[in-house]
Amino acid sequence: MDEQIQQMRSIVDRLNAASDAYYNGRGELMTDYEWDALFDELKQLETESGVVLDDSPTNNVSADTTAGEKETHEFAALSLAKTKKTEDLVRWAEGKPIWISWKLDGLTLVVTYDNGRLTRVVTRGDGHVGTNITHLAPAIQGIRETIEDKGHVVIRGEALISYADFERFTLESGADYANPRNLASGSLSLKDVEEVRPRCLRWLPFTLVHVDPDILSWGERMAWLERQGFTCVEHEQLTEPTKENIEAAIARWTARVTDGENPYPVDGLVICYDDTAYAAQGSVTGHHATRAGYAFKWADTSAETRLDHIEWSCAASSITPVAVFEPVELEGTVVRRASLCNISECERLGIGGAGSVLSVIKANKIIPKVIRVSAPVGELVIPDTCPVCGAETSIRVSEASGTQTLRCTNEGCPAKKLRKYTRFVSKAGMDIDGISEQTLARFVNLGWIKSYADIFRLTDHLQEIAALDGFGEKSAANLKASLEKAATVSDRKLLYALNIPLIGVDVAKRLLEAHALRELIELAAAAEDPALFSAIDGIGPEKSGAFVRWIQDAENRAQLEELLTIVTVEATEQKASGSRCAGLTFVVTGDVYTYKNRNELKAYIESEGGKVTGAVSKSTSFLINNDVTSTSSKNRKARELNIPILSEQEFRECFA
Repeated sequence: MDEQIQQMRSIVDRLNAASDAYYNGRGELMTDYEWDALFDELKQLETESGVVLDDSPTNNVSADTTAGEKETHEFAALSLAKTKKTEDLVRWAEGKPIWISWKLDGLTLVVTYDNGRLTRVVTRGDGHVGTNITHLAPAIQGIRETIEDKGHVVIRGEALISYADFERFTLESGADYANPRNLASGSLSLKDVEEVRPRCLRWLPFTLVHVDPDILSWGERMAWLERQGFTCVEHEQLTEPTKENIEAAIARWTARVTDGENPYPVDGLVICYDDTAYAAQGSVTGHHATRAGYAFKWADTSAETRLDHIEWSCAASSITPVAVFEPVELEGTVVRRASLCNISECERLGIGGAGSVLSVIKANKIIPKVIRVSAPVGELVIPDTCPVCGAETSIRVSEASGTQTLRCTNEGCPAKKLRKYTRFVSKAGMDIDGISEQTLARFVNLGWIKSYADIFRLTDHLQEIAALDGFGEKSAANLKASLEKAATVSDRKLLYALNIPLIGVDVAKRLLEAHALRELIELAAAAEDPALFSAIDGIGPEKSGAFVRWIQDAENRAQLEELLTIVTVEATEQKASGSRCAGLTFVVTGDVYTYKNRNELKAYIESEGGKVTGAVSKSTSFLINNDVTSTSSKNRKARELNIPILSEQEFRECFA
């Protein structure tokens, strides 16, 4: 018995340490695969011994420890029982109508409204006590300031960051975060709303906890939330939850993950009863409410292989170890490589050199990961020079997490520009199809890319590319065709692709509406005042200064001029296709619901002859804000100037 308890003590400590790091933005101490395996082992030991340690994760909710004022939840936010077997879901459903939705991989926030106004936003914490972060609500998309219902409303939802916004933020900020969840967790610990806002956190409600009217259908509760203006987690009803129907539904949802169709990180699916009254009658076992819902997690299939070598890939600010191994088939694809993340992960796994026996999975059906080294051979050799530029390397230890990362000491190393190259080739940029960040990293590490122009010179390496592992003649030919097509580009896409600070798609458009590209370059190069372009609507002195300083930097200007000798730039003209908004100036603020995003609404206004600006002034015709009664600065300014405030629906009724 003592030996079992000692074993349980060791597992509990490891699981709790991993959970603490995971829920509080300090990186990953073990994979989900390892955590689940240890959790299952712990449950088996508890069953055999009849002992459950007080701090066992089988009996406690994993908690975020966000700093701030603590608040007790009105309704306990208990966790869901988990399974990887569809038969468990069938048995739990008991033939009753159920709903399936994403198990979103973010941080749960409980949002409360009273008398139609937002009163508090609290993190889940340990399920009973969380941290009040109401002050951050204006920086989290999807949390409305007001709703129509005037009663007491409590909603649970997930705060998360999309893959696209994660890539954009890390590219533009140079920040080093492991994944979107890690960034989201770190963001909620900040105090400054303006520091949080650029991170593009979005809150998606996944259940209506309380509303004064008695709504007994989960589906109707979600529909009620949507009528209040919320964008909820996607959900699908199964009125007959047979084994065949559940398996078919899971296959459909899983395909959307493996095909990359879902914009947000997820780590499984959630099922719940439609009958909320029946669900509420369940008991509480440990930290699970037995009928509150069930989480389905994908069973990762592992494969054993042998390490061929470790490739040290210099990407952005880090030199990352990548395991290159004998090919194995996982989830229908052949996998040959998996990132080992950093030196700390290599040490944790105990990885050695060539011939080491590895177990590999595709985590959450997407990302190849080494989960175990069962037979290491030799020792890990950490390079003392950068594989790209040859400069000395150094090991950096994170103050927050203690993670060891290998860095290149050369600030001018081409690999440190990887994220800039990624934006350059992106769809919003030069739109070079078929070049991922991973592919760019390989080309940079081979010494083929040291400037933007070098990307178009990849055609000089087609034979070498065809011979690379994972490529071939067809891939090389496709790359050549993509580069030839992208060599003719619009001025707006080129300007965005250059990674000029503060110059996004909209700012590039505004600059080029005022001046042709060559004129912009010459004016900026000769400018004595960095605020030269600040009079252009929507630019201002900060963005103007960023553009002028970038052009006046000798290295930047040289790269641009070199690029202009290779590509053909087409000037674009913004022509209105209609006249419904002709002569009118609009300001758009807050969330939109019928348009995909604010940019789509702006594009519609401009296509109808209207103008969109960023600030309310005497020249503004209408302010568009779904929160018409808000006391925000834009709403107050509009009221002072007697400018009409339209909801999105009112705008559509008048101008669509």
